[in-house]
Amino acid sequence: MSLPISLWGGADAQTIDLLADRCRAAAAIGLPAVWIPQTTTFDAITALAVVADRVPEVALGTAVVPIQGRHPIPLAQAALTTSAVAGPGRFSLGVGVTHAIMSEGWFGIPYRGITELAAEELEALAGLLGPTRSSTFEGERLVARATLAIDAPRPDFLVAALGPRMLELTARHADGTVTWMTGPTTLGRDTVPTLTRWCEQLGRAEPRVVAGLPVCVTDDVAGARERLAPAISGAAQLPSYRRAVAAEGLAEPVDLVLMGDEDAVAERIAAVEAAGATELLANVVGEPEERDRTLALLARVVDPG
Repeated sequence: MSLPISLWGGADAQTIDLLADRCRAAAAIGLPAVWIPQTTTFDAITALAVVADRVPEVALGTAVVPIQGRHPIPLAQAALTTSAVAGPGRFSLGVGVTHAIMSEGWFGIPYRGITELAAEELEALAGLLGPTRSSTFEGERLVARATLAIDAPRPDFLVAALGPRMLELTARHADGTVTWMTGPTTLGRDTVPTLTRWCEQLGRAEPRVVAGLPVCVTDDVAGARERLAPAISGAAQLPSYRRAVAAEGLAEPVDLVLMGDEDAVAERIAAVEAAGATELLANVVGEPEERDRTLALLARVVDPG
């Protein structure tokens, strides 16, 4: 198996020290990258600038930073600053449109028409991150006219894209997608073919497809399902994730977890690779012993020698 496997750094790290420790732990077992979300803790991009300096052994990414409340000029400045600290090829900026409850509840930004806002934000951001570091964009939702004087490697630019329109925008402006709760059936049938087709039509490079899924190595599948189901079912109440579960044809959201003994989980990881993912973003879940077994398996998959 050649699929790179990265680690979900969690949404709960309330200190930079804890996040750095998690990144060191990932590096220690040979996992090449760690991703974190933007939540109500520290700013994800800023935090990764600090961690990039402290833990040079791993690549880092955001999965994801909502575009709501983020004008493309300061967002590009922040991403390029972190990329300057990290160095070439180490930092990936993942952005998305979050969910209606956050967009409207946190930011006061209507969710209706959010893809139109995304189209403008992504176009401006692509220019600011690109070779000229410039944007002259003037749209209905925002204006971004600036040239940035930042000497930094261009970060990879990914978008959380679930539907056809967001996949088109991703192909036009970004390097690929980072998904969550999108299983191998949907990846292979919808996500990867749609994104690849758009990239081919636009003359863009083959896209990155970072597939985020929970993983649990266990001999007690029934018990693990019972323990993990509430949290995963709770997340699946969000409309976009509910659609993702339905598209996958699953009876229960917990069926998205790559679960079972080592052989079973390895087979399910292989299915993610066969679906066209270029990286598995593993959210290691379960009891402490199950997490240890899961990490051990991921390390063996990454380095079978």
